[in-house]
Amino acid sequence: MSAVAEQTQVLADRINALEESSTLAMTKMARELAAQGHKVISLSVGEPDFKTPAFICEAAKKAIDDGFHGYSPVAGYPDLRKAIADKLKRDNNIDWKPENIVVSTGAKHSLANVIQVLVNPGDEVLIFAPYWVSYSEMVKLAEGKSVIVEGAFDNGFKVTAAQLEAAITPRTKVVMYASPNNPTGAVYSEAELREIGAVLEKHEGVYVLADEIYEYINFTEEGHFSMGSIPALKDRVITVNGVAKGFAMTGWRIGFIGAAKWIADGVEKLQGQVTSGTNSIAQKAAVAAFNGPLDATIEMTKAYARRRDLVVGLLKEIPGFKVNVPDGAFYAFPDVSYYFGKSDGTNLIKDSDDFANWLLNNSYVSTVAGSGFGAPNCIRISTAAADESLAEAVQRIKDAVATLK
Repeated sequence: MSAVAEQTQVLADRINALEESSTLAMTKMARELAAQGHKVISLSVGEPDFKTPAFICEAAKKAIDDGFHGYSPVAGYPDLRKAIADKLKRDNNIDWKPENIVVSTGAKHSLANVIQVLVNPGDEVLIFAPYWVSYSEMVKLAEGKSVIVEGAFDNGFKVTAAQLEAAITPRTKVVMYASPNNPTGAVYSEAELREIGAVLEKHEGVYVLADEIYEYINFTEEGHFSMGSIPALKDRVITVNGVAKGFAMTGWRIGFIGAAKWIADGVEKLQGQVTSGTNSIAQKAAVAAFNGPLDATIEMTKAYARRRDLVVGLLKEIPGFKVNVPDGAFYAFPDVSYYFGKSDGTNLIKDSDDFANWLLNNSYVSTVAGSGFGAPNCIRISTAAADESLAEAVQRIKDAVATLK
């Protein structure tokens, strides 16, 4: 047995059972190729390419000057929790008090906290697919069982109320979804979420984990709707959001939950034993973000909509690609299964993992296989890049797949 194999056996089973994040793995491979001198266009990471708005940065500088250098409260500074409660009331029609808010180190941390707090071994978590790569792994860590409910391509990748009703069992504890969605850009309308909510009203022991991190990046005329605003479900919906996407603050690592106090208390209890309070300076920056104007956010969203149109239009010109039009977020999610079973004479493309790896090594464009998102026929392409880079990347993809027979 090799030394690596022996070391792996020492690791806890829960770690050995985890899959590596496919988005982070592809980003790492792209960086390695770039370090070798290749001109890689990286469209694998879900990160805005804009700078954090200046007024938010100024608030962080002031916090440093004002001496916010110590430990912060576990659940977050009072002024941030109030700013978040005000934001939820203003933007989402969710009436929570600061005591219902817990601030964590990014929305990812918030999601993981809630799952650890609610899910017991054997509990079922219904996950609307396609889903963000970490959802199922978070459930695995909690020793729960992921039950995948697939949204059809022809329905914009969205799950229906009828599908949800058919999937619920006595073991169902949590329903987990994102709108706008990563990786598809799908946005659930108010009518669709109310239909889903009507199903959940009949199942009182089922909780909803609503990931709304892409809330502001929404291209629909109707805009965003939060399931937590439905009065009958308010105490059973945990709304998760943060500053990463809408304010271009991925590195600041601020996320939050809005939830019934007993759930918020449970999350605070867990966080107190794991990470304690979130970065103090980043929290003060987030206060400015939530209390400040959305001008920069609106301009970023306009840019993402333009890029969406550019990329989707170009992808539709590639033979064999099936492309839907995302209503939010900053991704395209084409079905590339037409190329499964084809070869360039040396490499056989068997699935989306092969396809994404082949693209990276042959066109130097980094994407992410859909398998990690619960959609093995697709690849995810981030549109959070300059228009020129996006156009060149799609042209490279088009040229590359032309060699597959």
